Amino acid sequence: MDDGNRNLATYADLLALPEGADAEVMYGVVQALPSALPEHNRAQGGLQTWLGGPFDLDDGNGGPGGWWILIETDVRFSVHTIVRPDIVGWRRTRLEAPWGMRPIDVVPDWICEVVSPSNRRRDRIDKSRLYLAQGVPHFWLIDPEERTLEAYTAHNGYWLQTGVYEDSCAAARIAPFEAVELPVARLFPPPAPPHQPQPPAQTE
Repeated sequence: MDDGNRNLATYADLLALPEGADAEVMYGVVQALPSALPEHNRAQGGLQTWLGGPFDLDDGNGGPGGWWILIETDVRFSVHTIVRPDIVGWRRTRLEAPWGMRPIDVVPDWICEVVSPSNRRRDRIDKSRLYLAQGVPHFWLIDPEERTLEAYTAHNGYWLQTGVYEDSCAAARIAPFEAVELPVARLFPPPAPPHQPQPPAQTE
């Protein structure tokens, strides 16, 4: 996968970073990723539970199965573009087994990014364009601040928005995982209780 350009970063540059460093390579440039907020982790964990459970862990044990659902796994689209999606999935018919592979060079069948204030443009613009160009068929965006899930399907060179789900949505069937109901509202932290006005201070 070497195109001869030694001035652009590759996966070797990521391996050379200090242990535990979280970074990606976008078009030959190493980009550090900030630590995730708790609400970011909650969305990831929720998807791992409600999608990874039936589609991955329960494969052959009552769930629909047929997928690998992984969190923050290195995906290499080209020599100089290696990303680490928040949560990513492959159909097992296309990726027999991901174990021991780093990075994975097979284009994912589904990617979900969880938007945070520091990466909003990268996820919504840069990565959405990259994933479309590389042939990812399904792309989701979860915005914990807006408490929304947006679902997109690739269609004729564009992302076709197939649904926007707010935290008021108790459950939804969303491609490519429409075989189960996803409890959208539970991807987000519990709503803050309404502000209770304080009684006026008592005076003597």
